[in-house]
Amino acid sequence: MRFATWNVNSVKARLPRLLDWLGTTAPDVVCLQETKVADDGFPAGEVAELGYQTAAYGQGRWNGVALLSRIGLDGVRRGFTGEPQFGGVAEARAISAVCGGVRFMSVYVPNGRTPDDPHYAYKLQWLAALRTALVPDLAAGPVVVAGDYNVAPTDADVWDIGVFAGSTHVTPPERAALAELRALGLTDVPARPLKGDHPFTYWDYRAGMFHQNKGMRIDLVYASADVAGRVEDALVDREARKGKGPSDHAPIVVDLKD
Repeated sequence: MRFATWNVNSVKARLPRLLDWLGTTAPDVVCLQETKVADDGFPAGEVAELGYQTAAYGQGRWNGVALLSRIGLDGVRRGFTGEPQFGGVAEARAISAVCGGVRFMSVYVPNGRTPDDPHYAYKLQWLAALRTALVPDLAAGPVVVAGDYNVAPTDADVWDIGVFAGSTHVTPPERAALAELRALGLTDVPARPLKGDHPFTYWDYRAGMFHQNKGMRIDLVYASADVAGRVEDALVDREARKGKGPSDHAPIVVDLKD
């Protein structure tokens, strides 16, 4: 099985690139984030021509997640039990389904904005609720929770910790929340970089950041032991970040042994 996760930063803006990438990379399952379309606006027909079923959860201009699968798409859940709201609104940040015997969850963790912003408290509440919701899924069988976590797990996961010190994405409470997820029995699947020593997955659009490899590793694949033990290869597809009109994130592609 081959699966992938990718923050596409607008599936409509990135559709030609997505379709080309699906055709050349041929993942069996794809977790997408920041689709930025309502459910009925997702280009399910276009990806169906490549053999993919779609489960989408969106809210128009913001957020949005989806799963694409060519090996089954069963037991779809939009959101998760106990998921907090922000400003009284349920945001489209998680979707899961069983594909090929594994429950895949695509997550788009809240950004947090700044440590003194209410969105930061929401981020921590969201991660804590996710941890609680995952307990029964992990007991039931193989699980992959992949997506844009908006947290760099260690100082080595940003190009210069001095630049980020005191900002969101690197604070101790955020990293502790990820550690609590892993403590459930999830493994952070390491992906190899195609350039340099750091498997960064996000580079700001500002001129030169990508080419200088000044990035962050905030897109993560967390897998239960029965999946992590089958990993044959995992890489950050940096090529998908190149060219005209890319997402500011690169996909992670994971191959599992049969």
